[in-house]
Amino acid sequence: MLEVIFLIIGFIMIIKASDVLVDAASSIATKFNVPKMLIALTIVSFGTCAPEVAISFNSVMAKNGTMAFANVVGSCIVNVFLIIGLAALVKPIKVKHNTVKKEIPILLLVTTSFSVLMLDSIFNNRNPNVFSRADGIVLILLFFMFVAYLIQLFRGRAIEEAEESVEIKYDNIFIAITLLVLSIVMICMSSDVIVDNATKIAQAIGISEKVITMTAIVIGTSLPELMLTVSSARKGEFDMTIGNIVGTNIFNVCIVLGLPVAIYGDILLESFSIVDILVVFLTSFDLFLFARSERTISKKEGILMILIFIVYYTYLFM
Repeated sequence: MLEVIFLIIGFIMIIKASDVLVDAASSIATKFNVPKMLIALTIVSFGTCAPEVAISFNSVMAKNGTMAFANVVGSCIVNVFLIIGLAALVKPIKVKHNTVKKEIPILLLVTTSFSVLMLDSIFNNRNPNVFSRADGIVLILLFFMFVAYLIQLFRGRAIEEAEESVEIKYDNIFIAITLLVLSIVMICMSSDVIVDNATKIAQAIGISEKVITMTAIVIGTSLPELMLTVSSARKGEFDMTIGNIVGTNIFNVCIVLGLPVAIYGDILLESFSIVDILVVFLTSFDLFLFARSERTISKKEGILMILIFIVYYTYLFM
């Protein structure tokens, strides 16, 4: 009973903190003439990834590759099929031309590379699927490419967005920055509360480590992205909606997984099948297809995303 109470408290904290984070990040971007997409792809995305980073490093150091991999695979699937799907149900998501042409294709490249690196047994059926230190280095190099793009984004789109008339929620920049930092801290703290108590509840029921990670832990640590994305969609902050998920998934794959593997060495992927790998690839492929269609992710496409999520998670429990 106590775990359930703490779980509810965690939900309340994270909902309010995510709402403040959207307003604060948007205000900072407007005041400094920084593209909102850049803020979403960096500060917001990396900030809300903090719980995943901690889990991944701890699990890889403990030689628990299943939890590290399930954390990243599950996060990619939840972020797109559940979170973007729910956000599209709240309000059809308008996607800018540059996002369709640049940001989402970068995510598609990263996710495709990640999926291929997971397929050792396909290329040589005598070898088990292993994610090696070399694979981790490849992902880090892809992240450097993403950083190079962010630098170009800052130079090329600041002037364009500076000309837009946008309402500023927090006119005092010091207050906006303080609230941004505090909201990220609150999001991370509330995520810890949710994950700890959800995990205890899941273990009491008796579920496998992979399923626990991809349900209680992944959905728990994805709550910041969920609340932030749905909140920004409701407010019409579509750059924040898409940018947060694109940045989060790139950071999850390249840094949350790639960095600890590059540092601590190989992990065995014995718990993961071709179905898991295919669904990971579909996250960015479907997002690219849906965003290209009239540059809007419609409610129907949102429903389709949620259905894919339900089918996959039903498969997990079979």
